[in-house]
Amino acid sequence: MKIETLKKRLDQNRPMIAVTIRMPEDVVDDLKQIAPSLGFSGYQPLIRAYVGQGLREDLEKMDNNKLFSLVASLKRHGVNEEIIEEALAEVAYK
Repeated sequence: MKIETLKKRLDQNRPMIAVTIRMPEDVVDDLKQIAPSLGFSGYQPLIRAYVGQGLREDLEKMDNNKLFSLVASLKRHGVNEEIIEEALAEVAYK
């Protein structure tokens, strides 16, 4: 995830919208029970944390898939592997 996107995601004052989702009662009860022990003020912030965690993981997978596809394409186009490795090392340190 890009640094600027991550900074925006960490902003506590970013706009929110209401979302309605149907969940089994026992799941909500469990969320309410576990939220305080994990340091959350309620079950809704815990749900947001769970959704955010899963979303970040999936976004990272998508970014990695794009990167792997780009590297494969560069190799198919005859770009030297050493050059690709140097470029990846440069990007990794930024």
